[in-house]
Amino acid sequence: MITLKGVKPIGKKQWKRGNFYIYGVVEPATGEQYYQEFSQLNYNCFQEFLKGFGQKYSESFNLIIMDNGSFHKALLLDWADHVMPIYLPAYSPELNPIERLWEHTKKDLKWENYSSLDKLQEQVNTIIKSLTNEEVLALCGWDYILEAILSATS
Repeated sequence: MITLKGVKPIGKKQWKRGNFYIYGVVEPATGEQYYQEFSQLNYNCFQEFLKGFGQKYSESFNLIIMDNGSFHKALLLDWADHVMPIYLPAYSPELNPIERLWEHTKKDLKWENYSSLDKLQEQVNTIIKSLTNEEVLALCGWDYILEAILSATS
């Protein structure tokens, strides 16, 4: 639709945009998973995720593999003593175990048209909650990842 400069066109359907983000980690050797949902993708939400993760897994030393997102590397992040970040080289999602899980989740959502963001959130949560440790292990426990973890810890 063409309008005058500065005049926003009004149509029969005004699309509302909305977002939600799932933060997650997987243990590629066992398939154990930890997720939290947030409304934004930023430093504050990531800090809350780290806090929850750190509390749940306070009895073990944990490595978290992640990309170089700016919120992952925010200088103000407070990392628990038992959680250590490992940053991947740029453009290398194949090295991050959870990327296969996200790919699997998106595969179950493609070509679907949800009537609301809430319906999409429900479906994503259903998919994630239905994953067993065995399924996650099959998706994320690649030999080369497991070998790298074993050599780093020995």
